[in-house]
Amino acid sequence: MTGGSRLPGTPDGDGRDAIVLHVDMDCFYAACERRREPELRGEPVVVGMGYDPGESHGAVATASYEAREYGVESAQAIGEALDRLPRRAAAETDPDLDPAATGHYRPVDIDYYESVGEEVKEILHDSADVVREVSIDEAYLDVTDRTAWTVAEGFARHVKNRIDREVGVTASVGVAPNMSAAKIASDHDKPDGLVVVEPGEVRSFLAPLDAGEIHGVGPVTARELRELGIETAGDLAGADPDALEARFGERGAELYRRARGEDDREVTPRGRPKSLSRESAFTEATDDPDRKRERVRTLAEAVADRARQKGALYRTIAIKAVTPPFDVNTRATSLPGPVDDPELVEEVAVELLGEFDDASVRKVGVRVSNLSFAAGEQTSLGGWGGQSAPDGDAERTGVADSFDASDSPDLDDDSNGPTDAETDADPAGQSSLADF
Repeated sequence: MTGGSRLPGTPDGDGRDAIVLHVDMDCFYAACERRREPELRGEPVVVGMGYDPGESHGAVATASYEAREYGVESAQAIGEALDRLPRRAAAETDPDLDPAATGHYRPVDIDYYESVGEEVKEILHDSADVVREVSIDEAYLDVTDRTAWTVAEGFARHVKNRIDREVGVTASVGVAPNMSAAKIASDHDKPDGLVVVEPGEVRSFLAPLDAGEIHGVGPVTARELRELGIETAGDLAGADPDALEARFGERGAELYRRARGEDDREVTPRGRPKSLSRESAFTEATDDPDRKRERVRTLAEAVADRARQKGALYRTIAIKAVTPPFDVNTRATSLPGPVDDPELVEEVAVELLGEFDDASVRKVGVRVSNLSFAAGEQTSLGGWGGQSAPDGDAERTGVADSFDASDSPDLDDDSNGPTDAETDADPAGQSSLADF
């Protein structure tokens, strides 16, 4: 949606129902570790803190589906996880351990996960006019103006395939006429799922589900609902709304509406961006300097145009070059002051790319950051005499220089998720970093 006047879940002025995608990465931290270490694919992987010798406490951030088969879950004490699934390394010195019943443990590397997450988000922003980033591994997309319900499944599959092919991690996607139904749909067939709930089918889709699956119902509320004889979403949808509101306050009325498939929230972005970027993957890795430069020129033009549309000035220009299999390299140049200068973006981007003329590259990207949205004097290329100060030149990025690094995961989502205060952990995903 582009006008901002229509609400998801209600027809717009043309009588069309909104098309909302909820994209949720599968076991994202573990998937990132597998991308970095392909030999971990198919193996039980646990990401967390506190499992090294001498450490007395810690928790699981996320566990792969293979690790979950042994009873390892997110937010679980690391000691309990080790009891259920010993470290693979321990099997090398302990003859009593069966290597097949052990797993691989990796420490949380949030900076790396954010860099991978930004690659995913670049695809999402390229696929939709409106994107609401909820956390490092989750976002809502309003694609009403990009596709139609008759081909919505194919559109969502294309988004999934791009994430898998270009980033190397998998996502589950839910498609529905509103946000809460799309969220439930994305959880319905994990991992690597794609569930489409068309207009008119939302309530029948929700009815047989456990009431705890309704977005906004946490463990405490689910227990209280069961005490009221409400087991399923259908039960919740058929309950007395006045009684629910008397018991749970306004949230009771909201849960009643969501169980009936009613959700009038608009998909809106969160705040102003910290950076703007565009990326593009080659069908196959290429070492042709001309192809790489031409692609970067196109991306630079698109990024500069996007910045101008948003009224953003920028002080840093950067490029990304991803070499096989998924090694991410970035180079950046800082300017003396904020500018709006498309020609400078292209010039600097091509110059920075020169370091990778002889490298085989599978993806390139261009970014502008250190943004300013305040009205004021602008400077162009001529104002700086064509000179710029190096920022990280000839330095392979680790974490701080990763493309569009975002803030820590935000699990709140305007009270869209579990609302009970006893935990921020998501048993189906990864726990909040606050746990560490």
